[in-house]
Amino acid sequence: MKCERIPLGAQGAYLDTYFLADSPELKAGACRPAVVVCPGGGYAYTSDREAEPIALALCARGFHACVLRYPCAPARFPAALRALAEAVAWVRAGAAENHVDPRQISVCGFSAGGHLAGSLGVFWNAPFLAAETGLAPQDMRPDKMVLCYPVITGGEFAHKGSFDNLLGADADAARRAEVSLEQHVTQDTPPAFLWHTYTDPGVPVENTMVFAMALRRAGVPFESHIYSVGGHGLSLANELTENTAGAGVQAECTGWVDLAAGWLRR
Repeated sequence: MKCERIPLGAQGAYLDTYFLADSPELKAGACRPAVVVCPGGGYAYTSDREAEPIALALCARGFHACVLRYPCAPARFPAALRALAEAVAWVRAGAAENHVDPRQISVCGFSAGGHLAGSLGVFWNAPFLAAETGLAPQDMRPDKMVLCYPVITGGEFAHKGSFDNLLGADADAARRAEVSLEQHVTQDTPPAFLWHTYTDPGVPVENTMVFAMALRRAGVPFESHIYSVGGHGLSLANELTENTAGAGVQAECTGWVDLAAGWLRR
């Protein structure tokens, strides 16, 4: 495995790579899909529970993976988005060297990291992002998105803490609407895989539902799974990502990884 730490230009952001090694015992020069993982943390920090364990789970299923450590509060929008755009562009630019399929570079985000991944999905071709990064839109476009119990809306079902950290607590409704992702979905938005739990006490399940409906209206393919039980921040939902309080294990939800991997390959 090729593991490197790649500095990015946005306020101390960096990318940790988990590229599966090529080998003469394998199909020579075979290219694999790659996934850039965005951990959650309410835009206050990036969670270790949604970082390396996710990357290794994806590698075990035949994907190259990278984990993005993006700027959080007091950094404000679009600092984190710039970091993710740069990360995707970096993976695409080095695709041949790292045996990555440049047509299969996806983003996978958790909670606030889901908002970040979804932001690149809706804003990849926005003029402000090209101006911010100096990148061509097609270089930073994710081919697919996996959004795990994502923060989506700044409206009725908002996760207030994430939007306070992203924009500042003094941001008004109009400013929050500018980063409410369901309001910016178009036919150019990449396909999405979404999962959430009905009983999520932190980020209401309506976040996934409003985004799915926006995708539907725009004619963008998606797959959505709503599990009947489970708290917030489940990550892999098994003992590998159990938190220090003994929570985060939900057997009913562990299948999401295989479902998402199968969807990414289709």
